Amino acid sequence: MLYLHHPASLRHDPQALSPDHPDHPRRLRAIEAALEASDLGLTRVAAPAATEAQLALVHSEAHISFIRDLCASGGGQIDEDTFVGEASYEAARHAAGGACELVRALISGRDRVGFCALRPAGHHAERDRAMGFCLFNNIAVAAEFAIRERGVAKVMVIDWDVHHGNGTAEIFRRRSDVLVVNIHQTGLFPGTGALADAGSGDGHGYTVNLPVPSGSAAEVWLSLVEHLIVPIGLDYRPELVLISAGFDAHRDDPLADCLLDAADFALMACHVRDLARTLGVPLGAVLEGGYAPAALGESVAATLVALAGAGEAESAAPDQIITPRAASYLAHRWAL
Repeated sequence: MLYLHHPASLRHDPQALSPDHPDHPRRLRAIEAALEASDLGLTRVAAPAATEAQLALVHSEAHISFIRDLCASGGGQIDEDTFVGEASYEAARHAAGGACELVRALISGRDRVGFCALRPAGHHAERDRAMGFCLFNNIAVAAEFAIRERGVAKVMVIDWDVHHGNGTAEIFRRRSDVLVVNIHQTGLFPGTGALADAGSGDGHGYTVNLPVPSGSAAEVWLSLVEHLIVPIGLDYRPELVLISAGFDAHRDDPLADCLLDAADFALMACHVRDLARTLGVPLGAVLEGGYAPAALGESVAATLVALAGAGEAESAAPDQIITPRAASYLAHRWAL
């Protein structure tokens, strides 16, 4: 399995300006420690820095310049949650560049599965706005790179971070060549992602939001993956599947109230892995959230083991409330 990383990710540290900030370099160190304890064979590749042309695939020049210049001046606070230092621009370039390199390797056939262990995360970043710890939208850059530079016709983005991936959804809102599916807890930042939000214009129906209530455990999350996301993917038939892999739905995470554990993330990964195999397409995952370091490390390791081929996609009956409600809204468009 391809594994993208870069030391620049460790130099982006919001705690330098906000001492209690939940996004810190120890998150990546916890992942590395968990992987060292596993027997998973990884092909480690240093993530290249994205060019400004690659960033401009989904971001405005004004936004790119703003982040670059703010970091060059020593950094500062962008909003109440988002802080940058002098090293943050380079870290963000490598995070986006790693996602593009992942796509390049997957589409070339060199690898069929890969993971980007890079930060800062990206799924909240909009075309003209950094927010929610995110500077550039790594997975959106990668999806657009796949379409424009690698000739991919359709990309499916599955976002299982506990917070709605508003930036990715907004960037592709009016398009049908990128299907964006989000599972997220209601009532959390950024407050978007209602079930009824299905995209706009030519993209109507190609935004799928699956909000879950506080306290949702594996029964709900796995049900949505097995009974809605997988059938939607089989119906859509993308040429590339990408996961916005946040791990903050873990029961130990301080920023949310869902009840997953590492084994549950592995089971979701098994379902998505088997979806990609059935379609005969490559599968890549990009790190998003997860703010309990030990839980994050364990969950990432379990997910990578599953993506690499271990474990079975266990089938279960749909939960009795959330999945039927979402299915009743989506069934007019997708073969569920």
